Amino acid sequence: MEQAPAFYYRIGIDPADIDFMGHVNNASYLKWVQEAVISHWRKIAPADAIAGHLWVALKHEITYRKPTFLDDDVIATVLLQKVQGARAFYETIIRRGEEVLAEVKSSWCCIDADTHRPARVARDVIERFFMPR
Repeated sequence: MEQAPAFYYRIGIDPADIDFMGHVNNASYLKWVQEAVISHWRKIAPADAIAGHLWVALKHEITYRKPTFLDDDVIATVLLQKVQGARAFYETIIRRGEEVLAEVKSSWCCIDADTHRPARVARDVIERFFMPR
Protein backbone atom coordinates (compact mmCIF):
# COMPACT_ATOMS: atom_id res chain seq x y z
CA MET A 1 0.00 0.00 0.00
CA GLU A 2 1.07 3.54 -0.63
CA GLN A 3 1.19 6.26 1.99
CA ALA A 4 -2.26 7.33 3.16
CA PRO A 5 -3.68 10.78 2.38
CA ALA A 6 -2.60 13.51 4.80
CA PHE A 7 -4.77 14.29 7.81
CA TYR A 8 -4.67 17.82 9.22
CA TYR A 9 -5.10 18.52 12.93
CA ARG A 10 -5.28 22.03 14.36
CA ILE A 11 -3.23 22.37 17.54
CA GLY A 12 -4.43 24.52 20.40
CA ILE A 13 -1.58 26.00 22.39
CA ASP A 14 -2.36 26.33 26.07
CA PRO A 15 -0.51 28.69 28.45
CA ALA A 16 0.57 25.55 30.35
CA ASP A 17 2.54 24.51 27.22
CA ILE A 18 4.87 27.50 27.59
CA ASP A 19 8.16 26.94 29.41
CA PHE A 20 10.54 29.23 31.28
CA MET A 21 12.05 30.47 28.01
CA GLY A 22 8.70 31.73 26.67
CA HIS A 23 8.10 29.05 24.06
CA VAL A 24 6.41 25.66 23.93
CA ASN A 25 8.03 23.03 26.13
CA ASN A 26 9.38 20.03 24.22
CA ALA A 27 7.08 17.63 26.09
CA SER A 28 4.02 19.38 24.65
CA TYR A 29 4.95 18.19 21.16
CA LEU A 30 4.48 14.58 22.31
CA LYS A 31 1.03 15.43 23.65
CA TRP A 32 0.13 17.07 20.34
CA VAL A 33 1.31 14.11 18.28
CA GLN A 34 -0.70 11.72 20.43
CA GLU A 35 -3.82 13.89 20.08
CA ALA A 36 -3.33 14.19 16.31
CA VAL A 37 -2.76 10.47 15.67
CA ILE A 38 -5.70 9.41 17.86
CA SER A 39 -7.90 12.02 16.17
CA HIS A 40 -6.88 10.56 12.80
CA TRP A 41 -7.94 7.07 13.97
CA ARG A 42 -11.26 8.33 15.32
CA LYS A 43 -12.04 10.32 12.17
CA ILE A 44 -11.62 7.40 9.75
CA ALA A 45 -12.12 4.11 11.59
CA PRO A 46 -15.67 2.72 11.94
CA ALA A 47 -17.33 2.95 15.37
CA ASP A 48 -16.90 -0.77 16.17
CA ALA A 49 -13.15 -0.60 15.44
CA ILE A 50 -12.81 2.52 17.61
CA ALA A 51 -14.67 0.81 20.47
CA GLY A 52 -12.63 -2.39 20.18
CA HIS A 53 -9.12 -0.99 19.78
CA LEU A 54 -6.81 1.38 21.63
CA TRP A 55 -3.47 2.76 20.50
CA VAL A 56 -0.32 3.14 22.57
CA ALA A 57 2.86 4.86 21.45
CA LEU A 58 5.94 2.67 21.23
CA LYS A 59 8.47 5.22 20.01
CA HIS A 60 8.72 8.89 19.06
CA GLU A 61 11.70 10.43 17.30
CA ILE A 62 11.40 14.22 17.26
CA THR A 63 13.45 16.72 15.32
CA TYR A 64 12.82 20.24 16.58
CA ARG A 65 13.30 22.89 13.89
CA LYS A 66 11.99 26.19 15.31
CA PRO A 67 10.39 27.34 18.57
CA THR A 68 6.62 27.57 18.90
CA PHE A 69 4.90 30.38 20.83
CA LEU A 70 1.57 30.83 22.60
CA ASP A 71 -0.21 32.81 19.88
CA ASP A 72 1.03 30.73 16.94
CA ASP A 73 -1.45 29.16 14.53
CA VAL A 74 -0.17 25.59 14.36
CA ILE A 75 -1.27 22.60 12.26
CA ALA A 76 -0.09 18.99 12.51
CA THR A 77 0.02 17.07 9.24
CA VAL A 78 -0.40 13.39 10.07
CA LEU A 79 0.92 10.88 7.53
CA LEU A 80 0.23 7.19 8.07
CA GLN A 81 3.11 5.44 6.36
CA LYS A 82 2.22 1.80 6.90
CA VAL A 83 0.47 -0.72 9.10
CA GLN A 84 2.32 -3.94 9.82
CA GLY A 85 0.73 -6.52 12.10
CA ALA A 86 -0.45 -4.69 15.21
CA ARG A 87 1.86 -1.71 14.52
CA ALA A 88 1.30 1.54 12.70
CA PHE A 89 4.04 3.90 11.58
CA TYR A 90 3.40 7.63 11.31
CA GLU A 91 5.17 10.83 10.41
CA THR A 92 3.71 14.00 11.87
CA ILE A 93 4.89 17.41 10.70
CA ILE A 94 4.06 20.39 12.89
CA ARG A 95 3.91 23.71 11.03
CA ARG A 96 3.24 27.40 11.55
CA GLY A 97 2.17 28.43 8.07
CA GLU A 98 4.88 27.11 5.75
CA GLU A 99 7.50 26.91 8.53
CA VAL A 100 8.27 23.44 9.82
CA LEU A 101 8.49 23.60 13.61
CA ALA A 102 9.03 19.90 14.29
CA GLU A 103 9.04 16.54 12.54
CA VAL A 104 8.04 13.42 14.44
CA LYS A 105 8.41 9.80 13.38
CA SER A 106 6.44 7.48 15.63
CA SER A 107 5.37 3.89 15.93
CA TRP A 108 2.21 2.74 17.64
CA CYS A 109 0.79 -0.57 18.82
CA CYS A 110 -2.88 -1.40 18.46
CA ILE A 111 -4.26 -3.20 21.50
CA ASP A 112 -7.55 -4.91 22.14
CA ALA A 113 -9.73 -2.66 24.32
CA ASP A 114 -10.82 -5.58 26.53
CA THR A 115 -7.70 -7.72 26.89
CA HIS A 116 -5.07 -4.97 26.46
CA ARG A 117 -3.11 -7.40 24.28
CA PRO A 118 -1.69 -6.46 20.86
CA ALA A 119 -4.33 -6.79 18.15
CA ARG A 120 -4.23 -6.61 14.38
CA VAL A 121 -6.66 -4.22 12.73
CA ALA A 122 -8.89 -5.82 10.10
CA ARG A 123 -7.69 -5.32 6.52
CA ASP A 124 -10.92 -3.52 5.48
CA VAL A 125 -10.41 -1.00 8.31
CA ILE A 126 -6.79 -0.41 7.32
CA GLU A 127 -7.81 0.10 3.70
CA ARG A 128 -10.08 3.01 4.74
CA PHE A 129 -6.97 4.94 5.80
CA PHE A 130 -5.29 4.52 2.43
CA MET A 131 -8.26 5.55 0.28
CA PRO A 132 -8.34 9.06 -1.19
CA ARG A 133 -10.74 11.37 0.63
